[in-house]
Amino acid sequence: MSETNNRPNRRKFLQGTVVSDKMDKTRVVQVRSTKKHNRYDKITKVAVKFKAHDEKNESKLGDFVKIMETRRLSKDKRWVIREILKTGEVDSGVIE
Repeated sequence: MSETNNRPNRRKFLQGTVVSDKMDKTRVVQVRSTKKHNRYDKITKVAVKFKAHDEKNESKLGDFVKIMETRRLSKDKRWVIREILKTGEVDSGVIE
């Protein structure tokens, strides 16, 4: 019985950049990685977007965050933001 209590958490952790913070308590996080083609051995860049839950609306656009896999929270949300690793400086889009 105690063996099951000592097992490590098997949830996945990923790191990515917040690309959208327009929804309430939800952030869109883009995770970038590289992938090798099976036949041609070419390495390509891959970007995947995940919707992550942010209970206190702490993360902002451009922040580098760590997300954790969790139970299904809505139709698309299956990740939770665990911590903000680095705050991002995003241009406001104003041309001077």
